[in-house]
Amino acid sequence: MRVEFDETRCVAAGQCAMVAPDVFDQREDDGVAIVLVTEPGPEHFDEVREAAAVCPAAAIHLVER
Repeated sequence: MRVEFDETRCVAAGQCAMVAPDVFDQREDDGVAIVLVTEPGPEHFDEVREAAAVCPAAAIHLVER
């Protein structure tokens, strides 16, 4: 799995960082999400899929391999 993130769509809701904190975080200055791991391991797949599903801006796209 590869995580693709469209920063311009992010509304800084923080849902991704709450659901998958090992893969996503937020910038301190404006709260926009950042991807910590673009290719997470299988142990994170479920939470990354959930993070993409709950993103209110649909800024997270997953490329499944």
